[in-house]
Formats: sequence, C-alpha cells, structure tokens
Amino acid sequence: MKFDLNEEQADIRNMVRRFTEQEITPQAASWDEESYFPRALFSQMAALGLLGMAAPEDVGGLLLDRLTSALVYEELARGDMAITVSLGVHNMVTGTLVRFANEEQRQRWLPQLANGTLLGAFSLSEAESGSDAASLQCHAEPQEDSYLINGTKLWVTNGGEADVYLVMARSSAGRKAAGITCFIIEKGMDGFTFGKLERKMGLHASPTRELIFTNCRVPASHCLGEVGQGFKIALSALDGGRVNVGAIAVGVAQAAFDVSCAYASERTQFGSTIGTFQGIQFMLADMAMKIEAARLLVYEAAYKMDQGVSASMYASMAKCFATDMAMDVTTNAVQILGGAGYVRDYPLERYMRDIKVSQIFEGTNQIQRMLIARALLNNLH
Repeated sequence: MKFDLNEEQADIRNMVRRFTEQEITPQAASWDEESYFPRALFSQMAALGLLGMAAPEDVGGLLLDRLTSALVYEELARGDMAITVSLGVHNMVTGTLVRFANEEQRQRWLPQLANGTLLGAFSLSEAESGSDAASLQCHAEPQEDSYLINGTKLWVTNGGEADVYLVMARSSAGRKAAGITCFIIEKGMDGFTFGKLERKMGLHASPTRELIFTNCRVPASHCLGEVGQGFKIALSALDGGRVNVGAIAVGVAQAAFDVSCAYASERTQFGSTIGTFQGIQFMLADMAMKIEAARLLVYEAAYKMDQGVSASMYASMAKCFATDMAMDVTTNAVQILGGAGYVRDYPLERYMRDIKVSQIFEGTNQIQRMLIARALLNNLH
C-alpha cells in the first residue's frame, strides 16, 4: 500500500494549502475571538470545488475520493479547525444525499449544495440521546401526505446558518433504531426555529445551535431513503465523518507542531535555544512520531473506503487515535512555549481548545474503543 500522491492529488493539496495560508490562517484568530462565522468564505471554497467534494460532476461536484478529501481537510485544519468542521458537516450532508436521494431530491438540492448556494447540517443527537443515539425521541407523526414533527435536536453544527438539515426523527413507536426516519428539512419551514448560539470552549467560528420543531409540517417527499431506515442512513454517514475528523486532527496537530519547532529554534534560555535541550527534543520527537502514525492510520482508513472494503473499524481507529494524539500534541505544544503558549499572542491555546471536542463528536472515543473491540472479537468467530 503506497500513499505517494498522484499529480492531481498533489495539485489539489497545494491549491488548498495556498488558499488556507492566504484566506484562513490570517483571519482565524479574529473569527475565534468574535465568534464570527465567515459565510462568504464558503462561497470562495465553493469556487474551488470544496463544497462539492462529495457530489458527482453531473450536479456540479468534484466527487473526490476519500484519500484526497482527507488531504483537503488536513490542510484546511492547519489554518482553522472551526471552518473545516463546518465544511466537513456540509459535505457529509451532500454525500448522504448522493447515496440515498431519489432523482427529484437529487436535482432539487445537490446542485445548490455543491455550488455553495445552500449550506448543509446534520442532526442526530438530542439532550437525552448522545452516545445512545438510537433512543432519540424527536417525533414525526405521519399525516396523509406529510409528517408533523415535534421535539428538539441538540449540538447541531452549522445550526441557524445552514439552509438544508438532515434530521433523524422517530416516525413509529419504540425506542430503538427501528422506526427512525431521515427527513430533509429546510430553514424557514413553519414550526422550525433555533435555540441560542451555544457558548463553547472552542470552535467559536463554527455555530452550534439547538433545533426546535413545533408542529413543523414536512412533506412526505422530504423523506430521505426508506421510511424507518433513518438510523442506518445516519450510521452510514459516520464512517466517512470519522475519517474526516481524523484528518482534521492531524492538521491541527501539525500546525501546533510547526509552531513548537519554530519557537524551540528561536527561544533562548541558559545561553542556548531550548531546542538544544534533550527534554524539549524528546517532546518534539514524540509529537512528530505520533502525528505521522495518526496520518498513516487516517490514510489507510480512507484508502480502504475508496477500495470499497469494510472500513468501519479502521475509521474508528483513525478517529480515536488521531484525536487523542492531537489533544496530547497541542497540550505539549502549549507546554513547550510556556507562558507564551497560554496567551492568545500564539495560536496554540486555540488549537488546544478547539481540538478537545474532536474526542467527543462523531462518536466519543470511548464509543470508538467499544466499536473497535467488538469488530476484533467478531472476527474471531
């Protein structure tokens, strides 16, 4: 298995790297400080094809393979994790529509999602159903040619800013996976409102809001896939999302490592740069090894998905290892800079605040370990 980039992949990575350095990195600190969501940036990314990475060419997309997509997310995250997470969720919505939409739904939403006219959001979690997502209680009551939706959804990335929401709601009795249906719900529908903007530790430039449904009437034609198959649709989106989060974690860790190396080469104490001290050298060496190991795990999971083989366990491994690694690397990066790492003159405190949530969303890392162990044990039988 080789990860030498072909010419197209190298060109895409270099294009995204230049864009990040010019349009994202210089603004990331102020976006974070002001909790500002730069919607105009998404139009710029759409012009590069990045909002259509998961969409085929016939609806205006690029349909990048998973490995190339991982390269994109890694490069963007070196500039700002918040923006990259919002983009990743948008592309998760687009990719899910590509796999499950009928022709009418495909033509109605995919071209506008791919060209950036519309922004997407994905909604599974609720206040009482996080890791136990199948216990969700947002209810969709069947009507003659529609569904009446009541309930709330929580922790929705792009909430309030997005135009198209994939919402999992219970359309029949029961508490488990059976009976959950996926609905395509548009901003502005009667009975669909938003809660307050969540005040988060990090990812300030990526809006997170509660979705509130009060007798929201959704046409039956807005059901995505088969009625009662919504939980399977949600799970199908998570493997790709986990690979993307792993790639994002690698990008953030690489950014933190780059700052640490530069600082260690310049900062002088006791008459020498601190990079000459063995204690710092060992920290940098460990950081570099962990980043490279995580990068390869992410690439392997992406490669397996591109080959069409079962990759759920590898996606969980990549997400879990890479995000734990990035938390460790950003923490050590702050330590290397000392007091300078703790203040906002340097981006490390932002990297550290942002990356924490990567161990929580797309399935907590404790859940990932359960999934990995289950897959390993099942393979013994």
